[in-house]
Amino acid sequence: MIDKQCQFVHSVAADAAWTEGLREIFEYRDLGIETGTDGDYVAHVIRARGREEGDQIHQWHYHECQFQMVYILNGWAKFEYEGIGVRTLRKGDCINQVPLLNHREIECSGDLELLEIVSPADFKTVTLDDPV
Repeated sequence: MIDKQCQFVHSVAADAAWTEGLREIFEYRDLGIETGTDGDYVAHVIRARGREEGDQIHQWHYHECQFQMVYILNGWAKFEYEGIGVRTLRKGDCINQVPLLNHREIECSGDLELLEIVSPADFKTVTLDDPV
């Protein structure tokens, strides 16, 4: 049986709107999944904008969510995860970032593009001074 709140969504690449989002150094393309799943999930493509100014992504932070998946479409990004260490994610790499995992982005390539899927869609990000 199909959930009546879910909707069929077709996000057309040629019509993509790139906007500012959670991080100033990136721009985001919403894929319509939040609407299609009635807020259960959000999916977006994120790409580097070539900006480094005033962004908190380099600060330790965590996300209040139940699920977060990142798949690198192009380029690379280096993250540090508390208790895991530094990992460089390259084109084709995928991670399941467990809920509430303290992490930070160290650096990324100018051509970075990634697909991120998170549940719920209205997840919160909490920044930290240092890992707990």
